[in-house]
Amino acid sequence: MAVQDSSTDAILSLPLKRSDEETMIREAVAGIASGFGHSYFTKCVQEGKPTQDLWQAMAEAGYLGVNLPEEYGGGGLGLWALAAVAEELAAAGCPLMLLVVSPAIVGNVLAKFGTTDQKDRWLRGIASGETKCAFAITEPDAGSNSHNISTVATRDASGYRLNGTKTYISGVEDAEAILVVTRTDKDSTGKGRLSLFMVDADDPGLERQYIETALEAPESQWMLFFDNVEVSEDRRIGEEGNGLRIVFEGLNPERIMGAAMCIGIADYAMAKATKYACERKVWGVPIGAHQGVSHPLAQVKVELELARLMTRRACAEYDAGVSAGEASNMAKYAAAEAGIRVLDQAMQTHGGNGFAREYGLADLWFVMRLLRTAPVSREMILNFVAEHSLGLPRSY
Repeated sequence: MAVQDSSTDAILSLPLKRSDEETMIREAVAGIASGFGHSYFTKCVQEGKPTQDLWQAMAEAGYLGVNLPEEYGGGGLGLWALAAVAEELAAAGCPLMLLVVSPAIVGNVLAKFGTTDQKDRWLRGIASGETKCAFAITEPDAGSNSHNISTVATRDASGYRLNGTKTYISGVEDAEAILVVTRTDKDSTGKGRLSLFMVDADDPGLERQYIETALEAPESQWMLFFDNVEVSEDRRIGEEGNGLRIVFEGLNPERIMGAAMCIGIADYAMAKATKYACERKVWGVPIGAHQGVSHPLAQVKVELELARLMTRRACAEYDAGVSAGEASNMAKYAAAEAGIRVLDQAMQTHGGNGFAREYGLADLWFVMRLLRTAPVSREMILNFVAEHSLGLPRSY
């Protein structure tokens, strides 16, 4: 008889039907988000303002830190709860990228590796929604190769000095602190030994440059320049040189939350498409009666539900404390691919109206398309699956 591992336990304990607690969370979040809706989201984007009113409403209801420890003001419910929050917000037409970064990445890293003082200093604020944090790992010349990070933290008498450049860092304009991935040493093969630091967004020596993109989202993209930025040793998260392991503890939640956002946007687009297909009449019948319209929508619905199930599995594995790398990467891949297809088919169902702003679909295209590339590209996910799931030779 085969021995059942802990990953299998997590899968078998996964409730395929939503619990009463999950249903209550989803209904409450959907109720709050529907009071704002996609029109509010779009207005914030057009006016260049953060979605602060929606963020505050979610904070006051206690949903921004549902995954974080109760002793630091969170809900203690696990990542599945935060993924549900992200999904419902996106399904209301309000995908919030900062939810991926602040409570999911930075929050989980602090919860697992932060000292008591660090948790008191930052985690409580993240859990309450009062503190927003950004995450800086990507560099112009490193790309997906974290070992090649060149931003360096050098020891001095007062702690460390940070020097280097980060690019495509989301939400810095609204962040109080930034979790920065740096190199503090190199191993015998020349690969960087990484360390993580919490850096105040307004620290002397830290400059930022706005990156103009086609993305229609309330969070801006920035290039960051660190010029002898001074950070004390009590701002280092975890042991010096152990940052790579810590980073990967934050990247699985990032992938899961990215998947949840994709699913939520897809739900939003699917609801609009099916409503339009039932109401729009050509030749005397609703266009949804024609298989040329109904079958493509049915097909992407199947793909969406498969992605949703994979995302639930990834949440279950992560919350069970087992290795969730494979499930998290597969969930991100499946949800991004399904999400793009759902949104594209929803626009196609609307015909020319799919490109009209009043129908609220086309403006989400670049958000959805971004999620195929970030926070990890589909190609790097396929590299992971080829190597770790199939045992094929490493390609990079």
